[in-house]
Amino acid sequence: MTYTPIADGHIAAIVTSLEMTQKPTLRPMPPSEFRLERWEAPALEKYRLLYRRVGEPWLWFSRLVMDDAELTAIIHHPDVMIWAVSDRRGIEVGILELDFREARQCEIAFFGLIPPLNGKGHGGWLMAMALQLGWARRNAQGQGVERMWVHTCTLDAPGALRFYQKHGFVAYQRQLETFPDPRLTGHLPREAAPQIPIIEQV
Repeated sequence: MTYTPIADGHIAAIVTSLEMTQKPTLRPMPPSEFRLERWEAPALEKYRLLYRRVGEPWLWFSRLVMDDAELTAIIHHPDVMIWAVSDRRGIEVGILELDFREARQCEIAFFGLIPPLNGKGHGGWLMAMALQLGWARRNAQGQGVERMWVHTCTLDAPGALRFYQKHGFVAYQRQLETFPDPRLTGHLPREAAPQIPIIEQV
């Protein structure tokens, strides 16, 4: 057994990538109190706010370290589709982002609900919507999707990996990712994700 030290001020996560290479039999949509609202070319601050509300407990930070031009190039791209999950009052409580920029591929780039909704079964409805929308997409040449994929990591909610497997995704790759702690770089507040200890740089 080998232990590899992680530099102080950094975090390490094991990233598991999963894929689905055949369109599943889509079952009737489970009932939900929520709805999806398509965000076309969303305002950057509106997007960042929802991204943080959903992802801060799991240290989502990749979109927070991008400058405006880099982020705009992604979320305003015609092959990147973003939906906000809204409750009956019209308040955004989740995000679904599908990336079709690679031909015949659909990446579930971001998928999640705000913390109070986790573990209450709402994710099943959101995944049913993601699969329906992902497999239905056709590109300008009329080609359909041949593969959907997603990745999760050991910083995500404890049940995330099992959730994706339950919905038909199969793991095909595992990687180790290290990065500066976003709470120490100022991209997230220090009190974010208290379950992950901060180790200061000496």
